[in-house]
Amino acid sequence: MSPYLIPADRDRLGRSDRPLTVVADGVSVPGVHGQTLATVLLAAGRDQWRTARDGGRRGVFCGIGVCFDCVATVNGVPDVRLCRRPARDGDTIISQSRAERSER
Repeated sequence: MSPYLIPADRDRLGRSDRPLTVVADGVSVPGVHGQTLATVLLAAGRDQWRTARDGGRRGVFCGIGVCFDCVATVNGVPDVRLCRRPARDGDTIISQSRAERSER
């Protein structure tokens, strides 16, 4: 996966991009059809969108849907692997947290 977008006018494959927009944690993020949700976020400079139980920040690790580090809530459905999910115009992504809450 590439962490950036190649402008269509410099793409050797001659593709014609169809833009889309997703909303990640309340922020509009541009992408193109054919990208996964993970690559849309990576291209926008976001490399983490989940917090593990120990407080560690997580994003894409394996990139092929094996490790589950890249899960987030998409359109109200929790635990969606963003590296496997094709981006669709209007998708809403919410970061997830499994961090332990401190006892007070």
